Amino acid sequence: MPQKPGIQTRHPRQLKSTTPPQQLGTSLSVSHPYVDMSSHDLVEIDSLEATVIIDNELDPLSTIAPDTVHVSGQMASLAKCSPHKVDDRGLACREVRMEDICCSAHGLSILVTATKGNTKHSVLFDAGPEEEAWERNVKRLHPALCSVDLIQLSHWHRDHSGGLLRAIRMINNAKQAKGLQKGVIADVHPARPDYRGFALGEKIVSLEADPTFEELEAAGATIYKQDKTHTVLDNMFLISGEIPRLTPYETGLKGAMRYERNESDWVSDETIADERFLMCNLRGKGIVMFTACSHAGVVNASKHAVNFLQGSVPLHAVIGGFHLATGEHEQIESTVKDLKRLDPAVLLPGHCTGWRAKFTIEKHMPGTLVPCTVGIKITF
Repeated sequence: MPQKPGIQTRHPRQLKSTTPPQQLGTSLSVSHPYVDMSSHDLVEIDSLEATVIIDNELDPLSTIAPDTVHVSGQMASLAKCSPHKVDDRGLACREVRMEDICCSAHGLSILVTATKGNTKHSVLFDAGPEEEAWERNVKRLHPALCSVDLIQLSHWHRDHSGGLLRAIRMINNAKQAKGLQKGVIADVHPARPDYRGFALGEKIVSLEADPTFEELEAAGATIYKQDKTHTVLDNMFLISGEIPRLTPYETGLKGAMRYERNESDWVSDETIADERFLMCNLRGKGIVMFTACSHAGVVNASKHAVNFLQGSVPLHAVIGGFHLATGEHEQIESTVKDLKRLDPAVLLPGHCTGWRAKFTIEKHMPGTLVPCTVGIKITF
């Protein structure tokens, strides 16, 4: 991007972290029984569920294509499972209340539960933009918070980190109520920016600061800082490191900036190099990848996920933000064209994907689109 007053265009690999350099990577991360740095051998899991706690879009009515995934949590299941019984309205037996329907918010939070044999583990993938939205939807969805072993923050952006502190406290409270002693782990990238923002002409607009490491610890989390690929929870989940940038059209987040407190200056941060995806290998189906914003590009992320397993396992599903809401027509067309080549069975675009990209997916890949809307539970 052109040089602007007060704005440096330093290469993102030279951006400084709030964590001292000697602490980056594996040297900073102490051994933990839930984390395996010695192997990237992702095991096959038997089943996989995902509950969308936060997303930009709410749609409790639309049906989905058959033979994709099983979805619950829409209006029909809310009505069938309503706890509000009535006996004063003729044949009516239950009442559906609007207060039981989740609310959308600009961000993403997905509770992912994997099962292998008698072993079950859950990861909270991001925590949405703010605490009230996360708590409100959790109280409506009633997920088993006590089962959450680990929170993965995909990247340092407030629409993914804003609910973290409340999520940590609520998860640990749920564990304590069940007599469980272990607190939740927060798996985060070590290079937390002081602030992130974006350039608007000659001006810079700052986002709210992400929670600090100290705040996460004070909330009750065990912090695990890692910028390398690693598996977690009995090798049932893989968390990526930096995603290689290969395609010519996935060029990052235009105008993105980060504030360097040590230099009292803003620098270009368009690559958002700290973004990491989550993936599982579902028996008989293939790779299921959870991507938060796809600042590295959803095609780049998908190819990287496939390459982890040497191309021997097909890409089954991609769920999360594809970051095409502000994409140009050519970028959207190229993205969908290359996704089609990867031949996933299901695409679940949400958060920052945008309606144009969803329309293009439905047009060119009919039968694969399942919108990732707030409040649904997906069984793959």
